[in-house]
Amino acid sequence: MKYVNFGNTGLQVSRLCLGCMTFGDPQAGTHEWTLDEAHARPVFQGAIEAGINFFDTANSYSAGTSELILGKMVREYAKRDEVVIATKVYWPMRADPNGRGLSRKAIMTEVDASLRRLGTDYIDLYQMHRWDSTTPIEETLEALHDVVKAGKVRYIGASSMHAWQFCKALYVARLHGWTRFVSMQNHLNLLYREEEREMLGLCGDQGIAVMPWSPLARGRLTRPWQDTPATIRAQTDAFSRKIYSATGEQDRKVVEALGEVADARGLPYAQIALAWLLHKAGVTTPIVGASKLQHLHDALAALEIELSHEEITALQAPYVPHAVAGFG
Repeated sequence: MKYVNFGNTGLQVSRLCLGCMTFGDPQAGTHEWTLDEAHARPVFQGAIEAGINFFDTANSYSAGTSELILGKMVREYAKRDEVVIATKVYWPMRADPNGRGLSRKAIMTEVDASLRRLGTDYIDLYQMHRWDSTTPIEETLEALHDVVKAGKVRYIGASSMHAWQFCKALYVARLHGWTRFVSMQNHLNLLYREEEREMLGLCGDQGIAVMPWSPLARGRLTRPWQDTPATIRAQTDAFSRKIYSATGEQDRKVVEALGEVADARGLPYAQIALAWLLHKAGVTTPIVGASKLQHLHDALAALEIELSHEEITALQAPYVPHAVAGFG
């Protein structure tokens, strides 16, 4: 496994991050395709054995059960100080008005709830899951600074917002001497490259780690184009339909180009698609979800693939501008 600095910090993370949205009680949330504890165990164990030390989840994934499973797996298969645990806060966890968002009350409540579920006394990376337009950014940033100074959190990060919003957050934190964001978790893959316009440049300039989510476009970059969803996740993932359904014909050409490169190499689509992302300047560690061991094996194999300039050009050529997706 290769390890890299996490942005402009001394923290060393594996070149791949295991996304734990696929872990969780299928009955607890809205994701019927999640892996319960027994089925998550071999995936997590395989990641640890491969040298992955970075694991990303969120308080809202499967109503908190993703954190529960991840925490238990860490205790079973790893030493706490040898792994990097990332989680997130923003989406609703209760029905009352203060059960969501990034107010001081919400952050103080949810960081403690995440610590209990994870079974740890600190979180390595605590992330704003989305921008909260109902809360002043000053309130959010001061609360995040306070949980760092309390020793509950080591670093803070953000996810999926406009570059101007992230720039504002960085400026306000600097202005007040508060803890600075060290990472951006954003939507980036061969089918969605709008982050190249502003966010990647901002992160590069500011020394911010980039950890793209959905690097395989919810499975769309793992197989030939399908007009009819074939998997349970593809059939039931409402968020996936929301961010990709309007770009079908445009995306088909990208998948076909991916297939041509993959076939010429004699390799799976997933390995080539992930190798493209790993080649991209500024990308620190893609977040790879795995519901089967083969998904993990494909991700690990992508680390060893060197794409030529011609192959990268062929993969990128069919792309056309997309509407912004994934912020809400």
